[in-house]
Amino acid sequence: MEGHWTGYIGSLHVHWDTLITMWTAMLFVIFGSFLLTRNLKIVPDKIQVIAEGLVNFFSGSLSDVKNGEKHIPLVGSLFLFILFANLMGQLPLRLIHLKQGEFASPTNDINMTAAMAVIVLVYYVVLGFKTKGIRAIWHGFSLDGIIIMFVDILEMVTRPLSLSLRLFANIFAGEILISALLGIFAIGLPIPAIFFELFVAFIQAFVFMMLSVAYISTAVSNEH
Repeated sequence: MEGHWTGYIGSLHVHWDTLITMWTAMLFVIFGSFLLTRNLKIVPDKIQVIAEGLVNFFSGSLSDVKNGEKHIPLVGSLFLFILFANLMGQLPLRLIHLKQGEFASPTNDINMTAAMAVIVLVYYVVLGFKTKGIRAIWHGFSLDGIIIMFVDILEMVTRPLSLSLRLFANIFAGEILISALLGIFAIGLPIPAIFFELFVAFIQAFVFMMLSVAYISTAVSNEH
């Protein structure tokens, strides 16, 4: 597996392959959402049934969260973007080779997964303060309260780290496996691994989404 295709925008060092595949995945999600939601009807057609099924899937994931419906845009966007982004590293992009590098999933770049994790962090921290005020991290002047406050702050730091590393490591390792199999056995053997990675692409998007849902649920719950 080759390295990233890097370059500069002014003085900013960027990974061009990540930017290109990231925007491609975003356009897939935006264009797909437009197609699924235009011309909505009382009696749904097949396309509308798919759209409603996706919304029900996200709504069901948030069923145990207070006012969960208002978090569907974030949760749904994360899942769909990560799913498409994970799939970007599979065929046919795997067959495209450039002298600068190769196209791969944007989620095999730690910068991409860390950015999404930070978005989730900011979202649930702001939500927690809006819901609970200072009680989101402050538990009183007692020793136990201060210790719990530091534990909460530590969790705020480790949660996005865990989210980003889990997604990055699984996608990166999968792409290395596919590249190795394509290099050693070009015909036949990589196919089962590719199908397995398609399954992993869905699972990793689902895990990222459900962990985000868990963090949001914690932020809006009234438990101490």
